[in-house]
Amino acid sequence: MRVLLQRVSQASVAVEGQTLGAIGPGLALLVGAGQGDGREQAEKLAEKIARLRIFNDDQGKFNLSLLDVGGEALVVSQFTLYADARKGRRPSFAHAAQPEIAQPLVEAFTQRLRAMGVRKVATGRFGAMMTVELENDGPVTLILEREPAT
Repeated sequence: MRVLLQRVSQASVAVEGQTLGAIGPGLALLVGAGQGDGREQAEKLAEKIARLRIFNDDQGKFNLSLLDVGGEALVVSQFTLYADARKGRRPSFAHAAQPEIAQPLVEAFTQRLRAMGVRKVATGRFGAMMTVELENDGPVTLILEREPAT
């Protein structure tokens, strides 16, 4: 699984002009599932993100996690994180998990964030054309990956 994580002051996701989810300070998480990924990868990545120290303490150092600051999370499924554009001009998505595999994994990721105690977890709609708006804080942007078990 891959997650593009952005620390945000606020973020929202809409489908056809209707807002489905919105958060205040926290993390916008674009989540992609790849071939061979399973529930274990989804849950471990959610746990890592909930505890990842990327929020500033009183001295301005990255010492606090999403859980520590009571932050919120916006989870948006993003199969294009598995794009391979090394050849030609059109990206290949051959390494992305099929929708029937990916959707339960994104849901497991989301549920694990909630179970970890993230104050609010908002989501988009799997497979929909979505508009994501965010106000990046920092900016802080990370790419995290959890390889499939072998």
